[in-house]
Amino acid sequence: MISSSSSNSAQLPLAGIRVIEFCQIAAGPFCGMLLADFGADVVKIENPDGGDGLRSWPPHRDGYSENFASLNRNKRSVALDLKHPDDLLVAKHLCRTADVVVENNRPGVMDRLGLGYASVASDNPKVVYCSISGFGQDGPRSQEGGFDVTIQAIAGVMSVTGEPDGGPVKCGVPISDFSSGLYAAFSVAAALRLASQSGQGQHIDISLLGATLAIAALQTSEYFGTGRVPKRLGAAHPRNAPYEAFQAKDDWFVLAAGNNKLWTTVCSVVKMEELSRDPRFLTNSDRAKNQRELRAILEGVFGTRNAGEWVAQFQQLGVPCGLINSYAQALDDPQVIAMDWVQDIALPSGSRTKTFGCPVRINGVSPPIRLDPPALGAHNSEFLLEGGQLQRRAGS
Repeated sequence: MISSSSSNSAQLPLAGIRVIEFCQIAAGPFCGMLLADFGADVVKIENPDGGDGLRSWPPHRDGYSENFASLNRNKRSVALDLKHPDDLLVAKHLCRTADVVVENNRPGVMDRLGLGYASVASDNPKVVYCSISGFGQDGPRSQEGGFDVTIQAIAGVMSVTGEPDGGPVKCGVPISDFSSGLYAAFSVAAALRLASQSGQGQHIDISLLGATLAIAALQTSEYFGTGRVPKRLGAAHPRNAPYEAFQAKDDWFVLAAGNNKLWTTVCSVVKMEELSRDPRFLTNSDRAKNQRELRAILEGVFGTRNAGEWVAQFQQLGVPCGLINSYAQALDDPQVIAMDWVQDIALPSGSRTKTFGCPVRINGVSPPIRLDPPALGAHNSEFLLEGGQLQRRAGS
């Protein structure tokens, strides 16, 4: 299926840009999908023997991975065995035609194949070549593999995640993979502008370790500024209070009263105006310093009513708050529905499923899903190059 909005694809910012993607699993494919969502023609190169490893991840619908589908819309798949000379010739030709090459192999792998930046740029000096790896292209750890959970540990994320007296907990969303993919897509878009002006491409080096540390700006600046190592606080915040999850009579909810005006409103709602004058809770810093005592006081009140009742009252008065949704509830939120973020897609078998589309709006419209996620090698026949001058085994 091609979206009925595909006629508008020429209006997307990256229309006319060709991206060759040599990526697997999450960080690289996410980068490729972001570029594809904004109009780039992304050609995904996969090994004929199983393809991207994400294809094997459950859940499967009619034998097709829903996880793979979520990161590979708007792409075409070409199956090539890069260890076979004929297929390698095809890959090199595609790189010569590319505006962008994205790869997330261990450093050195693409060089050994003759597809590294130096080789590709010698034939295509304008190419923007983005390498995504665990630790970067050089340095003492560059040859180590990097997976989201190990990077979360090494980069410090797990040291600030979970309850103060609990064991190490990773973030439930693979933030190292996806923050790296975001950094990569942003960097590629920026480098394309320079390439269009100067005719000279660049080699972009994105590491999961660097990206994960970079998004921890509040934690690293706390350490730089005070010398204190940030600690686990559960759902609490080191500088704001009340700013965490609270238990009501039936369930939990989150309250974020991050300034004095909001705090005064909270005191009014719980009918404890004297708290706003309590020396322990006068300022945000005071409340953060004494937030355990504050939480005990507030939960004594919150436990008298259901979470939904508190949330409705706080929302009516403009205090940021919310129930703690499951993903089923989050995807059914009226704002999500109004923004039309959940989209139908077709899998290669013809069965239908849903995906979360691009959340960005451009002039009031989100970029469309132009191509459904591809079967392995589904587009080989579209790349019989130069009128058949280059023949290949895969798909020929």
